[in-house]
Amino acid sequence: MNVPLLEGRKVALVHDWLNGMRGGEKCLEVLCELFPDADLFTLIHQKGALSQTIESMPIRTSFVQHLPFGLKKYRLYLPLFPLAIEQFDFSDYDLIISSSHCVAKGVKHADSVYHISYVHAPMRYVWDQFDTYFRQPRTSLPVRIGAELMRSYLQNWDRNTAKRVDTFLCNSNNIRKKILKYYGRESQVIYPPVDLSNFKPGGTKESYYLMVGAFAPNKRVDLAVEAFNRLKLPLKILGSGQDEEYCRSIAGENIEFLGALSNEKMIELYQQARALVFPGEDDFGITPLEAQACNTPVIAFASGGAMETVTARTGLFFTEQNIDALCEAVEEMERSWSNFVPEAFRQQVSRFGRGNYKEQMAHAIEHGYRQWKAEL
Repeated sequence: MNVPLLEGRKVALVHDWLNGMRGGEKCLEVLCELFPDADLFTLIHQKGALSQTIESMPIRTSFVQHLPFGLKKYRLYLPLFPLAIEQFDFSDYDLIISSSHCVAKGVKHADSVYHISYVHAPMRYVWDQFDTYFRQPRTSLPVRIGAELMRSYLQNWDRNTAKRVDTFLCNSNNIRKKILKYYGRESQVIYPPVDLSNFKPGGTKESYYLMVGAFAPNKRVDLAVEAFNRLKLPLKILGSGQDEEYCRSIAGENIEFLGALSNEKMIELYQQARALVFPGEDDFGITPLEAQACNTPVIAFASGGAMETVTARTGLFFTEQNIDALCEAVEEMERSWSNFVPEAFRQQVSRFGRGNYKEQMAHAIEHGYRQWKAEL
């Protein structure tokens, strides 16, 4: 699949940072397939951490890449991200496609360049999830003070640079509402690519619960750990990230940290888990769909993207983000996990797919560019 109207046009792809294959990078991978001759701009790039499709692109990084511990401690340079993203030169390009959950949508460019932005979330660290990232008891005092001092500046920058985007796309109705709230702009929802071709129902269900994903503050791995400490039920956790050390330090013997595993082993764990635990507020959330494709129900906090990817026929919701509420939901799952039926899972996951995303993105980019040219 290609975008005929844009053949021969010089295209720039912009992504916040490239250091692992998470949901945002899976979206970017499809953009790289649509525009294989594009140049890719990012704040930092950890070589070898991405798919071959992304690694094969010409990748240009910012000065953050070369700062002390820029690759490992890049989050500490958050106040510099606006300056870094604005240093890129797009004067030779016809089209910019940004994939943004932080600053990528804020690139500077001439009015003669069309900019369409696929937003995974407005900068969550400074908007609705500021407390989750910077006001936790374990947040160090210097980090907390720095975040408080920089919040207003980053909010203003994020809001003002929305004017640099000609067309907004987003990954869910959840994020569409946030774009309207924080930027005052409308956007089109295109659900992200979820490649479920290898995720199939498997063997007999076992007694353990499962978490999959990054140890980012908004994922609330700590909440799951504390709840399962109380319940004494087995919990297996896949992934790594900034909160990992803390979560390991408070975990009981019934909680197992598995780090990164092969896709085959991960799918096997999905298939045999009693349920997936999803206690955070995510922008969209691909892991609940992967679990449902394996006929595994989901226990989800009733907020964010989970409200679009999980239904009452495929999981259970808890409405307060605390230990008591999550424990009650797990106890309910213990009583009802065998009542979930395969047909409900099949119907839910059929709404999402990589092919759908690719086709809709190609159409939206071409339509947006055509409309923008007509208005010049």
